[in-house]
Amino acid sequence: MTSKHTLLGAASAQATVKSLANALQWPSSTRVPRFLPSDFGNDVDRHDAVEPAKSAFEVKAKIHRAIEAEGIPYSYVSANSFIGFFLPMLEQPGIFALPPPRDKVIIPGDGNPKAIFNVEHDIGTYTIKAVDDPRTLNKILYINPSKNIYSINELVSLWEKKIGKTIERIYIPEEQFLKQIQEAPTPMNLMLALNHSVFVKGDQTNIEIKPSFGVEASELYPDVKYTTVEEYLDQEISISPHHLRVVERRNKAENPGLATSGCTPGAALHLNESDEVNGRESASNKKVSGT
Repeated sequence: MTSKHTLLGAASAQATVKSLANALQWPSSTRVPRFLPSDFGNDVDRHDAVEPAKSAFEVKAKIHRAIEAEGIPYSYVSANSFIGFFLPMLEQPGIFALPPPRDKVIIPGDGNPKAIFNVEHDIGTYTIKAVDDPRTLNKILYINPSKNIYSINELVSLWEKKIGKTIERIYIPEEQFLKQIQEAPTPMNLMLALNHSVFVKGDQTNIEIKPSFGVEASELYPDVKYTTVEEYLDQEISISPHHLRVVERRNKAENPGLATSGCTPGAALHLNESDEVNGRESASNKKVSGT
Protein backbone atom coordinates (compact mmCIF):
# COMPACT_ATOMS: atom_id res chain seq x y z
CA MET A 1 0.00 0.00 0.00
CA THR A 2 1.13 3.55 -0.62
CA SER A 3 -0.89 4.89 2.31
CA LYS A 4 1.03 5.49 5.55
CA HIS A 5 -1.67 3.39 7.22
CA THR A 6 -1.40 -0.27 6.37
CA LEU A 7 -4.02 -2.98 6.65
CA LEU A 8 -2.42 -6.25 7.68
CA GLY A 9 -4.33 -9.53 7.57
CA ALA A 10 -2.01 -11.39 9.92
CA ALA A 11 -4.34 -12.80 12.52
CA SER A 12 -6.67 -15.61 11.60
CA ALA A 13 -8.31 -18.10 13.92
CA GLN A 14 -5.58 -20.61 13.11
CA ALA A 15 -2.65 -18.26 13.66
CA THR A 16 -0.48 -18.88 16.68
CA VAL A 17 0.38 -16.25 19.21
CA LYS A 18 4.06 -17.11 18.78
CA SER A 19 4.08 -16.49 15.03
CA LEU A 20 2.27 -13.19 15.46
CA ALA A 21 4.62 -12.11 18.23
CA ASN A 22 7.54 -12.69 15.85
CA ALA A 23 5.74 -10.70 13.16
CA LEU A 24 5.21 -7.84 15.58
CA GLN A 25 8.91 -7.56 16.42
CA TRP A 26 9.58 -5.03 13.69
CA PRO A 27 12.24 -2.36 14.10
CA SER A 28 10.71 0.73 15.65
CA SER A 29 11.33 2.68 12.47
CA THR A 30 9.06 0.37 10.48
CA ARG A 31 6.15 -0.05 12.88
CA VAL A 32 2.85 0.86 11.25
CA PRO A 33 0.67 3.60 12.72
CA ARG A 34 -2.40 1.35 12.87
CA PHE A 35 -2.72 -2.46 12.98
CA LEU A 36 -5.97 -4.17 11.94
CA PRO A 37 -5.82 -7.93 12.50
CA SER A 38 -8.18 -9.85 10.24
CA ASP A 39 -10.78 -10.78 12.84
CA PHE A 40 -13.84 -9.77 10.81
CA GLY A 41 -16.31 -11.82 12.82
CA ASN A 42 -17.64 -11.86 16.36
CA ASP A 43 -16.24 -9.96 19.32
CA VAL A 44 -13.73 -12.50 20.62
CA ASP A 45 -13.77 -11.15 24.16
CA ARG A 46 -17.55 -11.03 24.68
CA HIS A 47 -19.32 -14.28 23.84
CA ASP A 48 -20.85 -17.46 25.20
CA ALA A 49 -19.36 -19.85 22.65
CA VAL A 50 -18.78 -23.58 23.11
CA GLU A 51 -15.92 -25.67 21.73
CA PRO A 52 -14.37 -25.61 19.22
CA ALA A 53 -15.44 -22.00 18.54
CA LYS A 54 -14.48 -21.07 22.10
CA SER A 55 -10.85 -22.06 21.53
CA ALA A 56 -10.75 -20.24 18.19
CA PHE A 57 -11.95 -17.06 19.89
CA GLU A 58 -9.43 -17.53 22.70
CA VAL A 59 -6.57 -17.67 20.19
CA LYS A 60 -7.74 -14.41 18.65
CA ALA A 61 -8.12 -12.85 22.10
CA LYS A 62 -4.52 -13.81 22.94
CA ILE A 63 -3.42 -12.15 19.72
CA HIS A 64 -5.26 -9.01 20.77
CA ARG A 65 -3.51 -9.03 24.13
CA ALA A 66 -0.14 -9.46 22.38
CA ILE A 67 -0.86 -6.45 20.16
CA GLU A 68 -1.87 -4.36 23.15
CA ALA A 69 1.15 -5.49 25.21
CA GLU A 70 3.44 -4.34 22.41
CA GLY A 71 1.80 -0.90 22.52
CA ILE A 72 0.86 -1.09 18.88
CA PRO A 73 -2.03 1.21 17.84
CA TYR A 74 -4.91 -0.95 16.63
CA SER A 75 -8.50 -1.17 15.51
CA TYR A 76 -10.45 -4.44 15.73
CA VAL A 77 -13.32 -4.91 13.28
CA SER A 78 -16.33 -6.87 14.50
CA ALA A 79 -18.09 -7.43 11.18
CA ASN A 80 -20.49 -10.10 12.47
CA SER A 81 -22.04 -12.37 9.77
CA PHE A 82 -21.06 -12.10 6.11
CA ILE A 83 -24.29 -11.93 4.11
CA GLY A 84 -22.79 -13.76 1.14
CA PHE A 85 -22.00 -16.76 3.32
CA PHE A 86 -25.03 -16.97 5.61
CA LEU A 87 -28.11 -15.68 3.81
CA PRO A 88 -27.98 -17.80 0.62
CA MET A 89 -28.61 -20.86 2.81
CA LEU A 90 -30.70 -19.21 5.57
CA GLU A 91 -28.31 -20.69 8.14
CA GLN A 92 -28.76 -24.28 7.03
CA PRO A 93 -25.76 -26.11 8.53
CA GLY A 94 -23.55 -27.87 6.02
CA ILE A 95 -25.37 -26.52 2.97
CA PHE A 96 -23.84 -23.99 0.60
CA ALA A 97 -26.24 -23.34 -2.22
CA LEU A 98 -28.20 -20.66 -4.00
CA PRO A 99 -30.92 -19.60 -3.59
CA PRO A 100 -32.31 -19.81 -0.02
CA PRO A 101 -34.49 -22.88 0.65
CA ARG A 102 -38.16 -22.72 -0.31
CA ASP A 103 -39.56 -25.86 1.32
CA LYS A 104 -38.10 -26.37 4.78
CA VAL A 105 -35.51 -24.88 7.11
CA ILE A 106 -33.66 -26.29 10.10
CA ILE A 107 -33.51 -23.78 12.98
CA PRO A 108 -31.23 -24.24 16.02
CA GLY A 109 -32.88 -23.34 19.31
CA ASP A 110 -36.09 -21.30 19.15
CA GLY A 111 -34.90 -19.04 16.32
CA ASN A 112 -35.45 -15.83 18.27
CA PRO A 113 -31.96 -14.48 19.13
CA LYS A 114 -30.97 -11.75 16.69
CA ALA A 115 -27.85 -11.69 14.55
CA ILE A 116 -26.24 -9.05 12.33
CA PHE A 117 -25.62 -9.51 8.60
CA ASN A 118 -23.35 -7.37 6.43
CA VAL A 119 -22.46 -7.41 2.75
CA GLU A 120 -18.74 -7.98 2.31
CA HIS A 121 -18.27 -4.86 0.20
CA ASP A 122 -19.81 -2.74 2.95
CA ILE A 123 -17.52 -4.31 5.54
CA GLY A 124 -14.58 -3.25 3.38
CA THR A 125 -15.95 0.27 3.01
CA TYR A 126 -16.37 0.75 6.75
CA THR A 127 -12.93 -0.75 7.43
CA ILE A 128 -11.15 1.59 5.02
CA LYS A 129 -12.90 4.57 6.58
CA ALA A 130 -11.78 3.45 10.03
CA VAL A 131 -8.10 2.97 9.15
CA ASP A 132 -7.00 6.52 9.94
CA ASP A 133 -10.02 7.72 11.91
CA PRO A 134 -8.91 8.85 15.39
CA ARG A 135 -12.31 7.82 16.74
CA THR A 136 -11.52 4.16 16.05
CA LEU A 137 -8.00 4.20 17.48
CA ASN A 138 -7.55 1.39 20.02
CA LYS A 139 -11.24 0.56 19.73
CA ILE A 140 -13.47 -2.18 18.37
CA LEU A 141 -15.40 -1.11 15.28
CA TYR A 142 -18.76 -2.88 15.46
CA ILE A 143 -20.62 -3.01 12.15
CA ASN A 144 -24.22 -3.16 13.42
CA PRO A 145 -26.47 -1.34 10.91
CA SER A 146 -30.03 -1.27 12.24
CA LYS A 147 -31.69 -2.62 9.08
CA ASN A 148 -29.50 -5.72 9.07
CA ILE A 149 -30.39 -7.14 12.49
CA TYR A 150 -32.66 -10.19 12.26
CA SER A 151 -33.45 -13.42 14.04
CA ILE A 152 -33.67 -16.60 11.97
CA ASN A 153 -37.44 -16.60 12.46
CA GLU A 154 -37.61 -13.06 11.12
CA LEU A 155 -35.41 -13.97 8.16
CA VAL A 156 -37.59 -16.92 7.26
CA SER A 157 -40.73 -14.80 7.57
CA LEU A 158 -39.23 -12.15 5.31
CA TRP A 159 -38.22 -14.78 2.75
CA GLU A 160 -41.70 -16.35 2.90
CA LYS A 161 -43.22 -12.95 2.18
CA LYS A 162 -40.98 -12.45 -0.84
CA ILE A 163 -41.59 -15.88 -2.39
CA GLY A 164 -45.29 -16.01 -1.44
CA LYS A 165 -44.95 -19.40 0.21
CA THR A 166 -44.93 -20.83 3.73
CA ILE A 167 -41.77 -22.74 4.62
CA GLU A 168 -41.78 -25.63 7.08
CA ARG A 169 -39.71 -24.79 10.15
CA ILE A 170 -37.97 -27.61 12.00
CA TYR A 171 -36.56 -26.53 15.36
CA ILE A 172 -33.63 -28.30 17.00
CA PRO A 173 -33.58 -28.00 20.82
CA GLU A 174 -30.32 -26.54 22.13
CA GLU A 175 -29.37 -29.75 23.93
CA GLN A 176 -29.72 -31.73 20.69
CA PHE A 177 -27.80 -29.07 18.75
CA LEU A 178 -24.93 -29.22 21.27
CA LYS A 179 -24.79 -32.98 20.78
CA GLN A 180 -24.57 -32.48 17.02
CA ILE A 181 -21.63 -30.13 17.56
CA GLN A 182 -19.82 -32.71 19.66
CA GLU A 183 -20.40 -35.50 17.16
CA ALA A 184 -19.70 -33.54 13.95
CA PRO A 185 -16.34 -33.93 12.17
CA THR A 186 -13.90 -31.08 11.68
CA PRO A 187 -14.48 -28.43 10.35
CA MET A 188 -18.26 -28.91 10.54
CA ASN A 189 -18.11 -28.87 14.35
CA LEU A 190 -16.59 -25.39 14.23
CA MET A 191 -19.26 -24.12 11.86
CA LEU A 192 -22.03 -25.52 14.03
CA ALA A 193 -20.43 -24.07 17.16
CA LEU A 194 -20.32 -20.64 15.51
CA ASN A 195 -23.99 -21.00 14.59
CA HIS A 196 -24.72 -21.87 18.22
CA SER A 197 -22.86 -18.78 19.42
CA VAL A 198 -24.64 -16.47 16.99
CA PHE A 199 -28.12 -17.92 16.57
CA VAL A 200 -28.76 -19.70 19.87
CA LYS A 201 -26.85 -17.53 22.32
CA GLY A 202 -27.26 -14.26 20.40
CA ASP A 203 -23.63 -13.28 20.93
CA GLN A 204 -23.62 -10.65 18.18
CA THR A 205 -26.44 -8.59 19.68
CA ASN A 206 -25.94 -9.19 23.42
CA ILE A 207 -23.16 -6.62 23.60
CA GLU A 208 -23.68 -3.15 24.96
CA ILE A 209 -21.16 -1.02 23.09
CA LYS A 210 -19.47 1.34 25.51
CA PRO A 211 -17.25 4.28 24.51
CA SER A 212 -14.43 2.82 26.59
CA PHE A 213 -13.88 -0.03 24.13
CA GLY A 214 -16.02 0.35 21.01
CA VAL A 215 -17.81 2.41 18.39
CA GLU A 216 -20.54 1.55 15.87
CA ALA A 217 -19.77 1.94 12.17
CA SER A 218 -23.12 3.08 10.77
CA GLU A 219 -23.27 5.82 13.41
CA LEU A 220 -19.73 6.99 12.68
CA TYR A 221 -20.24 6.92 8.91
CA PRO A 222 -23.91 7.69 8.15
CA ASP A 223 -22.92 8.62 4.57
CA VAL A 224 -22.30 4.95 3.72
CA LYS A 225 -25.30 3.49 1.91
CA TYR A 226 -25.07 -0.09 3.00
CA THR A 227 -26.96 -2.99 1.43
CA THR A 228 -29.83 -4.12 3.64
CA VAL A 229 -30.88 -7.71 4.26
CA GLU A 230 -34.13 -7.08 2.42
CA GLU A 231 -32.32 -5.67 -0.61
CA TYR A 232 -30.04 -8.70 -0.67
CA LEU A 233 -32.97 -11.12 -0.57
CA ASP A 234 -34.59 -9.20 -3.43
CA GLN A 235 -31.55 -10.18 -5.51
CA GLU A 236 -32.12 -13.83 -4.63
CA ILE A 237 -35.68 -13.59 -5.94
CA SER A 238 -34.29 -12.81 -9.41
CA ILE A 239 -32.48 -16.14 -9.66
CA SER A 240 -33.82 -17.94 -12.72
CA PRO A 241 -36.00 -21.08 -12.57
CA HIS A 242 -33.17 -22.94 -14.29
CA HIS A 243 -30.88 -22.14 -11.37
CA LEU A 244 -33.53 -23.51 -9.01
CA ARG A 245 -33.75 -26.78 -10.93
CA VAL A 246 -29.96 -27.15 -11.03
CA VAL A 247 -29.73 -26.64 -7.27
CA GLU A 248 -32.48 -29.16 -6.59
CA ARG A 249 -30.77 -31.76 -8.79
CA ARG A 250 -27.41 -31.15 -7.11
CA ASN A 251 -28.95 -31.39 -3.66
CA LYS A 252 -30.61 -34.73 -4.41
CA ALA A 253 -27.70 -36.23 -6.37
CA GLU A 254 -24.85 -35.25 -4.07
CA ASN A 255 -26.66 -35.50 -0.77
CA PRO A 256 -29.72 -37.79 -0.80
CA GLY A 257 -30.20 -37.38 2.95
CA LEU A 258 -30.80 -33.68 2.48
CA ALA A 259 -34.33 -34.32 1.23
CA THR A 260 -35.34 -35.68 4.64
CA SER A 261 -33.00 -34.16 7.18
CA GLY A 262 -32.10 -30.84 5.58
CA CYS A 263 -28.85 -30.61 7.55
CA THR A 264 -26.47 -33.37 6.59
CA PRO A 265 -22.97 -32.28 7.69
CA GLY A 266 -20.34 -31.72 5.05
CA ALA A 267 -22.57 -31.11 2.07
CA ALA A 268 -20.77 -28.57 -0.12
CA LEU A 269 -23.20 -27.60 -2.83
CA HIS A 270 -22.06 -24.84 -5.12
CA LEU A 271 -23.83 -23.37 -8.11
CA ASN A 272 -21.67 -21.63 -10.66
CA GLU A 273 -21.73 -20.55 -14.25
CA SER A 274 -20.50 -23.92 -15.53
CA ASP A 275 -23.48 -25.66 -13.90
CA GLU A 276 -25.87 -23.42 -15.80
CA VAL A 277 -24.04 -23.95 -19.08
CA ASN A 278 -23.96 -27.72 -18.56
CA GLY A 279 -27.67 -27.65 -17.78
CA ARG A 280 -28.44 -25.84 -21.01
CA GLU A 281 -26.23 -28.22 -23.02
CA SER A 282 -27.89 -31.22 -21.45
CA ALA A 283 -31.34 -29.86 -22.31
CA SER A 284 -30.24 -29.20 -25.90
CA ASN A 285 -28.86 -32.72 -26.27
CA LYS A 286 -32.15 -34.18 -25.10
CA LYS A 287 -34.03 -32.18 -27.71
CA VAL A 288 -31.68 -33.30 -30.47
CA SER A 289 -31.87 -36.96 -29.49
CA GLY A 290 -35.62 -36.80 -29.09
CA THR A 291 -35.57 -38.01 -25.49
